[in-house]
Amino acid sequence: MTERPGNPDVLVIGAGIVGAAVARAAAEAGFSVTVVERGTIAAGTTSRCEGNLLVSDKEVGPELELALHSQRIWRGELAEHAARWEFEAKGGLVVAASEGGKTALDALAEHQRSLGIRAEDVPDIAALHDIEPYLNPAMAGGVYYPDDAQVQPVLAAHHLLRLARDRGARLLTGVTVTGIRTRAGRAIGIDSSAGAMDAGVVVNCAGPWAGEIAALAGLELPVLPRRGFVLVTEPVPVTVRHKVYAAEYVQNVASSDAGLQVSSVVEGTPSGTILMGASRERVGFDTSFSAEAVGRVARVGAELFPVLADVQILRTYSGFRPYCPDHLPVIGPDARLPGLWHAAGHEGAGIGLSVGTAALIVQALRGEPTDLPLDAFRPERFAERVAA
Repeated sequence: MTERPGNPDVLVIGAGIVGAAVARAAAEAGFSVTVVERGTIAAGTTSRCEGNLLVSDKEVGPELELALHSQRIWRGELAEHAARWEFEAKGGLVVAASEGGKTALDALAEHQRSLGIRAEDVPDIAALHDIEPYLNPAMAGGVYYPDDAQVQPVLAAHHLLRLARDRGARLLTGVTVTGIRTRAGRAIGIDSSAGAMDAGVVVNCAGPWAGEIAALAGLELPVLPRRGFVLVTEPVPVTVRHKVYAAEYVQNVASSDAGLQVSSVVEGTPSGTILMGASRERVGFDTSFSAEAVGRVARVGAELFPVLADVQILRTYSGFRPYCPDHLPVIGPDARLPGLWHAAGHEGAGIGLSVGTAALIVQALRGEPTDLPLDAFRPERFAERVAA
């Protein structure tokens, strides 16, 4: 695939979790790989999230299939490295505050079970308290997902890149991409703050900034930043054993509303602190503190676990999820510019979906049938809809 000796087969833009996963999978497959990153490893969205590997929050469709594919990789070929990124099979509990919410949650779980997902009915508050003793007793019931898991995302990105570098991959940090190089209607590399670099293919793994990278090639890719805040409490004796979230969280994930949306997500950490989320709003790359968002996250967290109402918040942090209008990532070659590939737009699921995404990218690079169809993830699908 390399056009000239010394040029990599695959040039990856971005050293977050998706870029790291693509680099690892490509290097393992025998491709020569260079990763360029304008900051440091995992400095963007990857360092601003909770490291979820969830199936519970996915509606039936391509994203859920990708989540299951990724789970098989995390728990299969990557299992020997689990300790490096603190893989924790903690399970997830989704709860409903009303009978109507429980009915809707049960319907989703039934669909998920048809695909082989383990989703266990939790019919009432007594059963819920067996799983999470401190839950609000007003909850109507829930569904338990034993296969939900978590990793430490920064560690995961670092160690996936270490595996790539063990296979010869090259990592360049502090390098800003300033252009996509083309020749005869094909992407052949990048212009950057470190000079021009040619490659067999360029893979855009720039997370919320993926649209900006595409724009350098004159292409529109509607990957937009969706800001979210997470709260970290002081260490407390209260134990939250699983990732616990309200059923409304699934609806907020699937929403296209640009305004502020908040639904409760609460989990404990080994250090005794409690993490509370989650907010979503499209405000561009505005990094300013939002008292409204943080206040609402704190309130809904205390509604789910009233015992946390008087717990002190030690700090908050925010990040930008890479949002796509149809809530599906962009994965694969861009038909509008051969040689340019994308792996971005996973919104809040990028940690979990990263390794499955990378596997599909590498299969397609090798010209092999992919384990999942890429049609739903085609980068040019948005332009086609506008033209139609």
